[in-house]
Amino acid sequence: MEFYDRKEERTGVQEASDYNRRIDVQCDFVMVYGFHNLKNRIKPWKKQGYVIHLMTGVSWGGYQDYLYGKFDGIDHHDEGQLKRDGSEMNHGVDIPYMVPSISFSKYLAQKLKAAVDAGVEAIHLEEPEFWVETGYSEAFKREWQIYYKEPWQDPQATAEGQYRASKLKQYLYTRTLDRLCAELKEYAMVKYGRLLRFYVPTHSLINYSQWKIVSPESALVDLPSIDGYIAQIWTGTSRTANVFNGITKERTFETAFLEYGIMQELVRGTGRRMWFLHDPIEDNPGYCWKDYRSDYYRTVTASLLHPAISDYEVCPWPNRVMNGKYPTEDKTGTEDIPAEYETNLLTVMHTLRQLKNTEAKWISGEKQVGLLLADSCMFQRIYPDGDPEFNESRTVKWSPFYGLALPLLKYGLCVRPVQLDNIRRFAGYLDAYDTLVLSYEYMKPESPDINAALANWVRGGGTLIYAGDGSDCFHDIRHWWNAGENDYKNPAEHLFESLGLERKPADGIYNVGNGRILVINKHPKNFAVSADESTAYRAKVKEVLAQSGYNWEDSNAMILKRGSYVVTAVMDETTNKDFTLDGTYVDLYSTNLCIEKNPVLKPGSVGLFYDLSSIDKTTACDVIAVSGRITDAKFTARSMKFKFIGPEKMTAAMRIYTKRPVKNVTAVCGGKEIPVDIIPNSETNTSLLTFESSPDKVSITVNF
Repeated sequence: MEFYDRKEERTGVQEASDYNRRIDVQCDFVMVYGFHNLKNRIKPWKKQGYVIHLMTGVSWGGYQDYLYGKFDGIDHHDEGQLKRDGSEMNHGVDIPYMVPSISFSKYLAQKLKAAVDAGVEAIHLEEPEFWVETGYSEAFKREWQIYYKEPWQDPQATAEGQYRASKLKQYLYTRTLDRLCAELKEYAMVKYGRLLRFYVPTHSLINYSQWKIVSPESALVDLPSIDGYIAQIWTGTSRTANVFNGITKERTFETAFLEYGIMQELVRGTGRRMWFLHDPIEDNPGYCWKDYRSDYYRTVTASLLHPAISDYEVCPWPNRVMNGKYPTEDKTGTEDIPAEYETNLLTVMHTLRQLKNTEAKWISGEKQVGLLLADSCMFQRIYPDGDPEFNESRTVKWSPFYGLALPLLKYGLCVRPVQLDNIRRFAGYLDAYDTLVLSYEYMKPESPDINAALANWVRGGGTLIYAGDGSDCFHDIRHWWNAGENDYKNPAEHLFESLGLERKPADGIYNVGNGRILVINKHPKNFAVSADESTAYRAKVKEVLAQSGYNWEDSNAMILKRGSYVVTAVMDETTNKDFTLDGTYVDLYSTNLCIEKNPVLKPGSVGLFYDLSSIDKTTACDVIAVSGRITDAKFTARSMKFKFIGPEKMTAAMRIYTKRPVKNVTAVCGGKEIPVDIIPNSETNTSLLTFESSPDKVSITVNF
């Protein structure tokens, strides 16, 4: 096990409640949430050794002093996000989502200066969100006239009105974040000589498109004042139902895998920081602990299959997890977190701290296929009344995207969303991929040079799969492909012409330079709603991959080895085959850290294992897994001595390796010896130790 300085900030939590010993999960940093009683809430966390950040909402919050004019003497209720029927979009009672005016950014800057004065090292401005169905407030109408220099249009009356409204919404929150981060960084440097860091915790482009919300997303890449992000992906986003083979249901693992995939594109090639978030429960308090636990493992597993990221927010709101009560499985009452889940939860959290600097190697699912996504996915999520897509756009299914993704992912291709907009930002951005999937039926390229870059990539040897029939009404909006002398009916016609093809090529595979393009003249939603269409789409992709030298064999398993750890996911609904993982492992999702020999992985299962063959047998001892933080470790040829720290009222568990059998174990906390249960496993030279956890240091000595 690696021991490192907390200043690396590998793992963190966010918390609005006061510090208490039950929620002291011993991660590296804490994001103290909100401005209330800030200094007093910071003190106990700092005393426990945490690095202190601040988190606050940038689009909503307890900002009544601004709304009611206490800040500047002006009533600002006209800056709430307003829906077509005249009602406000609220995050709670008297908490509207805001139209981010210049005045509002000035107000937030004043609030944030208090946090800088309190000594926080970083600030997180979370969830810059503008709902698609809003855009009717007077404040937004003013911003429209300033930005477009033309009268406001009803966003839901026409496709163009919707697209332009959403594009403006993205700009407004990008502007706000740029102003806030730049002003506060200057304030911290001038007043304290301190370099302040700014991060944006945000949902994924996939989730915001599903839920019909507009946010800056990749536009943040252009802001030099942003230091990184938190990928806010958890059970609540990933359990959103989607369609595969005509069946609508929750597919938490697959959705989470795609969500984490697009989020890592915000930092690829930038040097910025990204933490992947997991939530042991979710915002909806109506599920039982068994349900929460099952989907928690699915989201953790999905995140670990993206080895470019190895930092994590291990729990938003630990107080609602450790001290919360949720329905029993039979719905007859409520119950606290089950003891075995709490212990294992802490074990997973501390395992996540060990994943940095590990080498990644695919065992199954190694073929990487990029699925291109643009920020403009968010700009056309409500179709005008009367359009054929009207009813579909009112749902969250977002079938065209999943129609392209799931038939490939479910059968063994590692589908990774790729940010189309970044093609303009980074030279060689597409070089990591030899196969890309694209459709302009549910998004649009913001400039013609994107198509030019795609054409050059194909000529250089890439394989492009394009699906679309040109039926999307958003093709008719005013944009570059039909502006001036251009007379393209849609941006795909320009792409095909850039590749040397006819503007409307027939279905088929076309060789272009050293590469090729597969053209499928069908709307990609068909591949979601029809099992036959899904099968036909997959067959065509197999054909073009074979021509490019890859023989795609159906598989439902994604298995990745990351150093000593093996991450597993075996998907259902397809081949329904088991997968046998050869070797001997510690099951890190089991409470007692069970030893598994040649585990058989069932369809629908996920797993995280420690490979016991990776233990350095020249060492006398090591810690394999533990449900808390270890400090002051001193290992010798015959003993292990260390201090353990974790939440109170929890059973701690750890599995250790000792070259020789364990003779005895002692544990002392607060001057008193506490009992330790020892279960040895002679076949693996490991032992399971369990004892009472404490945020006071437990001094442990193992003799062997």
